[in-house]
Amino acid sequence: MTKKTFLHDEQVKLGARMIEFAGWMMPVSYSSIIDEHTTVRENVGLFDVSHMGEVYVYGNDSLAFLNKLVPQEISKLITSKAVYCQLLNKQGGIIDDLIIYKIEDEKYLLIVNASRIDEDLNWMVRNSLGFDVKIDNQSHNYSLLALQGPRALDLMDKMGLKKENQPEFFSIKRAEIFNINLFVSRTGYTGEDGFEILVKNEFSELLWNYIIEAGKEFNLKPIGLGARDTLRLEAALHLYGNDMDEITTPIEAGLAWSVSKDKTADYNGKEVIKKQLENGGEKKLVALKMLERAIPRHEYEIFYNNKKVGIISSGGVSPVLNENIALGYVKNIKEICLGSIVQVKIREKLYKAEIVKKPFVQKKNKETQK
Repeated sequence: MTKKTFLHDEQVKLGARMIEFAGWMMPVSYSSIIDEHTTVRENVGLFDVSHMGEVYVYGNDSLAFLNKLVPQEISKLITSKAVYCQLLNKQGGIIDDLIIYKIEDEKYLLIVNASRIDEDLNWMVRNSLGFDVKIDNQSHNYSLLALQGPRALDLMDKMGLKKENQPEFFSIKRAEIFNINLFVSRTGYTGEDGFEILVKNEFSELLWNYIIEAGKEFNLKPIGLGARDTLRLEAALHLYGNDMDEITTPIEAGLAWSVSKDKTADYNGKEVIKKQLENGGEKKLVALKMLERAIPRHEYEIFYNNKKVGIISSGGVSPVLNENIALGYVKNIKEICLGSIVQVKIREKLYKAEIVKKPFVQKKNKETQK
């Protein structure tokens, strides 16, 4: 049965067009995707992302346990900080991508993708033998809201979390907004600065409506999954199931920057990752900008010199650039590189595209790092 978030009825009241996504009824749009996309890029948008999973990991061996699961060095994580990670199988393939927050010593919070909660939990339990660790799935008890855009900081300030007390980039802190106790993290999935707010379900509707009211002077609008996808594509952020899966490694997915190069602890897939850090994998993720009027979509084929070399993983229209863009996997050969011209097969015809640098639109959240 398709699930509903605690904010479902509020979204319907606001005119949301609802669709099924990852087993949940979610808003795809409230007005139009372009209008909502522009709102986030220029002002501030409010997202319900309560379909995401929240899993606590704690216990004497929590650090060692997490270090076995991901290629990042979790021992470097200090309290209140977060790190972007990939949950790997034995072959180095990506079971899921996630954010790990260190809440306190021997206690961590994992935010995982909605479609992968069961797979993640199963893999973690299978890997927990011999570790003194507790895996506590709290996904059913929490709602997750996101405030994204250049005016998010001002809105949060107005709601009582003053700028000097707001968490730094990729950090989390306990806070109180409208007398509601919650977690606020400086993270997001749009390329803009902003926050994600983790709140107990029973307070989610109250918080949602408070934010809608407080955000009026900042031109805040609720945002659906449609704009969330175009925003993350412009920022070249991966979508699980499209741009990564269990037969793709972090190196092939262009995530080598996130992998700890000096990690001594063993982890699932380590030997594969070490070899690929030196030589690359069989494929690589590239960014494409269409040179002809055609829209690249998921699973369209990519050609080079009239030979098939890959496939589009994500594609669509960039509202900011007013151009058609895509991410795709191609064979890892030196001839296919930045500036190369490839072709995308669309309705049995080949259209030219150029391999360009990622991201398509400059991320603004990096400006908040200190």
